[in-house]
Amino acid sequence: MRLGVLDVGSNTVHLLVVDAHPGARPLPAHSHKAELRLAQLLDGDEAIGPDGVDKLIAVIHDALQAAEDKGVEDLLPFATSAVREASNADDVLARVKAETGVELQVLTGAEEARLTFLAVRRWFGWSAGKLLVLDIGGGSLEIAYGIDEEPDAAVSLPLGAGRLTAGWLPGDPPSPESIRALRRHVRAEIARTVGEFSRSGTPDHVVATSKTFKQLARIAGAARSADGLYVQRELKRESLESWVPRLAGMTTAERGQLPGVSEGRSAQLIAGALVAEAAMDLFGVENLEVCPWALREGVILRRLDHMGSA
Repeated sequence: MRLGVLDVGSNTVHLLVVDAHPGARPLPAHSHKAELRLAQLLDGDEAIGPDGVDKLIAVIHDALQAAEDKGVEDLLPFATSAVREASNADDVLARVKAETGVELQVLTGAEEARLTFLAVRRWFGWSAGKLLVLDIGGGSLEIAYGIDEEPDAAVSLPLGAGRLTAGWLPGDPPSPESIRALRRHVRAEIARTVGEFSRSGTPDHVVATSKTFKQLARIAGAARSADGLYVQRELKRESLESWVPRLAGMTTAERGQLPGVSEGRSAQLIAGALVAEAAMDLFGVENLEVCPWALREGVILRRLDHMGSA
């Protein structure tokens, strides 16, 4: 059957269409995305204003039309941290349902971490052993660890690249003082969680997902996305550490000229790099592998599992 996943994230609203059935690998058929940056549309009361909701509804209408055009039989709509943490989330969800017919499922941070972990486990298989999975989104950082398909530990921290850029890094380029302040904040937040994971032992394989990690790996020398899903892509902490000060000194436009960095994400790249560097350092990770599957694929796989057991 043809499934569609509608992901209302902190940076983008992304419709992923796949051909799938229980027991088979989902095959991508179509991708439709719009950069909305909900995490940056919050007002002083942490609410998504009327203009932001209007934009969200318009983007969802476009995604629904794309899903219809591509013959989607079953649509799985969900939202992550930007909607989850908005002070007017209930009102936003009600308006979306009333004006589009879409009832967004709001995932908790722990659910995001678990579903992303499921996707990574299925991609690498049982031979990968104990997995540590890192995922930097626009609004949050998810960390999960385990040996099965359900992680033994999973946390979500408010350390998304979009959120941190909007709240901590004014200026273009940001000042050295703001960079240092953000670095201290990020490391203190992550350090609180390290003990929960270290009690479970050393992971056999460390994996990262998300656009942020893909872009960081690319500028550090990893293969282009055009080279395909199955090319191994790695990010070494040593390479990342050498890039962080260089990124900090660049303007948004200069970062946008780097290989693999999209213009729309270039402003967030330094915040994402600080989070990635801190996570790799505090968890003692010298090298990680970037996985092409993440949260959207996890949502699809969970749906297929339910279909197969029905």
